[in-house]
Amino acid sequence: MAPFPSTKPETVLKQADGLVAVGQHEAALQSLTEMFAAKKFRNTPLASLEPIMMRFIQLCVDLRQGRTAKEGLMQYKNIAQNSSVASIENVIKKFIALCDAKVQEAQEQASKVVGLGDVDDLEASETPESILLGAVSGDQSKDRTDRALVTPWLKFLWEAYRTALETLKNNNRLEAIYQQIVHQAFKFCIKHNRKVEFRRLCETLRLHLANVAKYAHQTHSINLSDPETLQSHLDARFAQLNTSVELELWQEAFRSVEDVHNLLTLAKKAPRPQMMANYYEKLARIFLMSGSALFHASAWSRYHAVVKAAGGKTEEEMSKLAGLVLVSALAVPLGVEGSARVEGGAPGAEETKGRNARLTALIGLSKMPTRSGLLKEALARNTLKASPEPIRQLYQILEVDSHPLTLCATAAPVLQSLSTDSTYSPYLPLLHKVLLSRLLMQLSEVYSSVKISHVLELVAPLNAGPSTAAPPTEEGQAVEQIHYDHPHIEAFVMGCAQRGELQVRVDHAQGSITFATPTFSSTTPGLATTSTIVPDIRHRLSRLASSLAESISYLTPPVTETASEEQQQALANLVEAANEERARLALNRTLAARRVELLAELTARRNKEESSRKLEATRRAQEEEEKRVAELKKQREREMIQLELESVKKQEAKKLAETLLEKGTLKVDVKQLEDLDSDRLLQLQVEQLDKEKRELQDRLRIISRRLDHSERAFRREEKPLLAEDYAKQQASDRKAYDSYVKRTTPGEYSGETETVQDDE
Repeated sequence: MAPFPSTKPETVLKQADGLVAVGQHEAALQSLTEMFAAKKFRNTPLASLEPIMMRFIQLCVDLRQGRTAKEGLMQYKNIAQNSSVASIENVIKKFIALCDAKVQEAQEQASKVVGLGDVDDLEASETPESILLGAVSGDQSKDRTDRALVTPWLKFLWEAYRTALETLKNNNRLEAIYQQIVHQAFKFCIKHNRKVEFRRLCETLRLHLANVAKYAHQTHSINLSDPETLQSHLDARFAQLNTSVELELWQEAFRSVEDVHNLLTLAKKAPRPQMMANYYEKLARIFLMSGSALFHASAWSRYHAVVKAAGGKTEEEMSKLAGLVLVSALAVPLGVEGSARVEGGAPGAEETKGRNARLTALIGLSKMPTRSGLLKEALARNTLKASPEPIRQLYQILEVDSHPLTLCATAAPVLQSLSTDSTYSPYLPLLHKVLLSRLLMQLSEVYSSVKISHVLELVAPLNAGPSTAAPPTEEGQAVEQIHYDHPHIEAFVMGCAQRGELQVRVDHAQGSITFATPTFSSTTPGLATTSTIVPDIRHRLSRLASSLAESISYLTPPVTETASEEQQQALANLVEAANEERARLALNRTLAARRVELLAELTARRNKEESSRKLEATRRAQEEEEKRVAELKKQREREMIQLELESVKKQEAKKLAETLLEKGTLKVDVKQLEDLDSDRLLQLQVEQLDKEKRELQDRLRIISRRLDHSERAFRREEKPLLAEDYAKQQASDRKAYDSYVKRTTPGEYSGETETVQDDE
C-alpha cells in the first residue's frame, strides 16, 4: 500500500477494513501501525483519528498484541490530551471492554474451568516442565483445553489494565478515567480471585503516587492539594483496602491502611464519617487477624464513636456494636500494657516502640491506648448499658466481682452463650486468657502458694464449654478446643511470669505454685486487681496505722483553741500550696506533652522538607545529566555528520577530477588531486575553460584576417576577367535575342530554317 504521508486517513481505514474483510488481520494492523509512525499522524484531525484508533484497538485485541496497543495508546494520548480528553476516554474504555468481552467469550466456550484457579501468576510463562507434566498427568483433555482458552485472555486483560494505567497516570486531565480503571482493576481481582496481580496492582498505584512529586513540574501534573483529587485517591485507596480484606490478604490490607493514613494526613478538611467508619472497621479486622488485641479494641472504640456521632443505625445494631466494643476491650490480655512498655535496654525495644507508634498513628491517637483506658472510655459512653446481657455479666465477673473460687464456674455459662453468636465467638480464646490471668491474680492475694491440682479444679468448668486456641484463620477454619491440664496451666503461669503479670515460682516436686509478690510493692500499672475477701498485708498495715493514730489522739492532751486555729490555717495553707503545686505539675506535663507534639510535628515537617529538597535536587541533577547527555549526543551527531560531509565532498571531488582528467578538460598533476576539493577543482576547470576560450578567439581572429587577404587577392585577379566575361555575356545575349526574334517572325521562319539547314 502507499505510505501514509501521501494517503488520507480515511483511505487507510478503508484499506484496513478491506484487509480485515478478506481475513488479513495482521496486514491490516501493520498498515495502521505504519500510519502511527508517520510524521503526518500528529497533524491529523482527531475526528479522523478516533475511528482509526478504534479499529486499531480492535485488531490488537483480536491478535493479542498488547505491546503494539500500548505504543499506539501512548502516541494517541500525546496527541489528544490537549484537545479532546473524551476521545482518550472512549478509546481506553473500548480497549478494556473488548478485552473483557474476550474473557467472557472464552469462559462461555469453556463452561467449567477446572484448572483456572491453579494459575497463581498470570505474568509467569509456561515452562517446558509444566508442559511435560500436563502431557503425562491424568488431567482430562477438556480441562487442559479450558486452561488454554481462558488463562491467556485473563493474562491479556490484566496487561490491558496495566497498559491503561500507565497511559493515564500522573495527568490531571485524565484523572477521572484513571480512577475508573483502578476501580475496574480491583473488581477484576475480586471476580477472578487474582491475589498475585492485586499485590502488583497495589505496588503500581504506590509507585504512581510516589512519582507525583517527580512530575510536579509538568503542565498537567497531579495536585494532591486539590480536595477533589485527594478525595478520588482516598476513594481508590479505600476500595483497595476493601479488596484486600475481601481477598484476605491481611499484609496488603495493612499496607493499604498505611496508604490511606498517609493520604488523610494531606487532607485539609476532615473526611466523610462513612469513610472513616469503613476505615476503622477494616482496621479492626486487620488487627484481629494479626493478633493485636489492644489495637483491635481501640479500632472498635474509634469505629463506635464515629458511627454514634454520624447516626443512622438502629437500636439493635448499636447494641451489637456496643457489645463488640466492650467485649474487645475485655479480651485485651492483662499483660499487654506492661509488655508494651519495653525498657530501652531490652532486645528489640526500639523496633517494638516504633511498631507501637505506627499502629497508634494509624488509629489516630496521640499516645498508645491501654486496657484500662479503653474500659473507662467505654463506660463513659454508656456502652455497658447498651450492651447485650451476656456482655454485661461478663464485665461484672471480670472487672467488678472478686470470687476466685467460683470465678470460672460463674463465667463458663456466659462464655457458652457467647459461643453461639458468631460476632463474639472469635474473642473466646482471648477471654479465656484474661479469665485465667484474673484467677491467678486473685489467688495470689489470697494464698502464698497453691497446688496446681487445685487450680485445675477451679478451671474445670471451662473444659466443658467451647473454646478455641486462637482466632479463626484466613480460611475461616477453627482451631481445636483447649483442654486445661497440668502442662497447659504450668505453661500459662510461666507466660504470666515472663510478661511481668505475676512474680511466681513453680515447684515441680510439690506440684504447686508459689506467689512471690513483695509485701510492700505496688501492683504493676494497668494490672490492678479488684478487692478480695481476704485483705492483703498492705491493707492490714493501713488499719494498724489508723489504730495507732487513734491511740495517740487519746494519749496526747488536747491542743488549745489558738493552736487549733493555727494548725487549721497551716493545714489550709498546705492544701492551697499542694493544689498550686498540683496545678503547676499538670501545666508542666501539658507543656511538656505539647512540646513533644510540636517537636514531632517540626521533625516530621523538616523530614518532609528535606525529602522534598532531596527529591528536587535529584530531579534537577537528573535533568542536568539528561541535558548534558543530550548535548553530548547532539555534538557527536554533528561531528559525525561533518565527517560524513567531508568524506562525501572528497569522494565527489575525486570523481569530478577523474572525470575531468578523462575528458581532458583539467590539466593538473594527478598527485595534487588529493589536496584539492570540489570547489577548487571547479575553479581550475573554469580557469582552464577561459584560457582555452581566449586561445580559440585568437586563432579565429588570425584565420579571419587570412580570409580577408585571400578574398582581396581573388577579387583583384577577378576584375579583368569580369570585363571579358561581361563582353562575352553581352554577345551571347545578343545572339540569343536575335535567334529568338527570328523564330518568332513567321515570314522569316522558314527561310531562316532553310538557311540553318544549309549551314549545317
